[in-house]
Amino acid sequence: MRRSLGPCLFAASLTLASFGGSHVAAQTIDAVTTTLLSDSRVTAALDAIKADDARTLKEQIRITEIPAPPFKENVRGNYILSRFQELGFKDAVIDAEGNVIARRRGSGGTPKLVISAHQDTVFPEGTDVTVREKDGVYLAPGIGDDARGLAALLSLMQTLNTQQIATVGDIMFVASVGEEELGNLRGVKALFRDNKDIDGFISIDGLGVTRIVNQGTGSHRYEMIFKGPGGHSFQEFGLPSATHALGRAVAKISELQTPADPKTTFTVGTVSGGTSVNAIAAEARMTIDMRSNSTEELLKLEARLLDQVKDAVGEENKRWGSDKITVEIKLIGDRPAGIVTEDSPLVQATARAVTALTRAPHVTFAGSSTDSNLAMSLGIPAVTIGGGGQGGNWHSRNEWYKPVDAYIGPQNALLTMLVLTGVEGVTKPVLPARH
Repeated sequence: MRRSLGPCLFAASLTLASFGGSHVAAQTIDAVTTTLLSDSRVTAALDAIKADDARTLKEQIRITEIPAPPFKENVRGNYILSRFQELGFKDAVIDAEGNVIARRRGSGGTPKLVISAHQDTVFPEGTDVTVREKDGVYLAPGIGDDARGLAALLSLMQTLNTQQIATVGDIMFVASVGEEELGNLRGVKALFRDNKDIDGFISIDGLGVTRIVNQGTGSHRYEMIFKGPGGHSFQEFGLPSATHALGRAVAKISELQTPADPKTTFTVGTVSGGTSVNAIAAEARMTIDMRSNSTEELLKLEARLLDQVKDAVGEENKRWGSDKITVEIKLIGDRPAGIVTEDSPLVQATARAVTALTRAPHVTFAGSSTDSNLAMSLGIPAVTIGGGGQGGNWHSRNEWYKPVDAYIGPQNALLTMLVLTGVEGVTKPVLPARH
């Protein structure tokens, strides 16, 4: 998961009563939630998740210790497939992209809701992923992001089947690939390419259950490769330099101005090039990350930044009376931006479930970059919710996790899912069918 780029994009906190839009819809969702919480099967399922808390933590540790570096999630994927099948989803499969997918049919066939967590981590092959415990805190790369999400997903699936809860709508459980780094959301891109009938999407990513991500922060990433003739620093002095051109570009980029709202950011993340201290560089490279909560602002920034890079090449060539410096511009990351409004049934259902389970007076709405971005960009309602517990030091080898009330994560996912898809003989779905 990409951490949030700033404070809440909306009000710092919103009570359920303050949702804009359809008051009637909010009342309906409140009534549905209350009905479900008075149903003995649902309460038994919630109790079963709590009772399963210790085993879910063991599952989380097991998943953490299976390496899943970028583009190499297959070992973890095979384990997740085996667990899906052991939990009764015999028809679970791994698709061509590497997503592990299981389908649970509802009595009505619609709506179709996806509940997902991502397999991959940011850590390269060979990283020690052994989990260490100290004073009730568990430390390992990826233990929270997103091993917790996967463990919560498995707990949810197990509870649905053991408690024999029949939904009206269909549910698709997905362990996705390519959420992190340059994975570029390839897993969910393939999912939505191959499944045109998805009506809603929930990603379990992160930990805090009272924080709901309903805005996807978009990003574009580029690699810029500057090339020139190269030569000896003394004998060939007068030739243009690839590193000088890169330096001019960095200086220009650093002076760009972006709006604070919608938050729009940029950075030159890495630079490299040259062959020795006494050589005019024939090649230099840099990578750039641009982000915004607005697609329009992201595109504006991108256009200005690319112009600055091309101007830098022109200036380096002009300085030496040359045309030998060129730049190759490669788009290496594209995450679309999107938003789901607060009055969306999916957002309201999620918020109502959180307040019912935690008795929190309000929930926090936020923006981040997760698998939900893709659904949002397609106009499909989506949120990202936490898997439960506490943690920190994301994307570091010192990532930590503490299972404080961790069971609330999968409980929240279960209740939200049941509100949205409906329970046979008890409630109707509140998630609208798009097809």
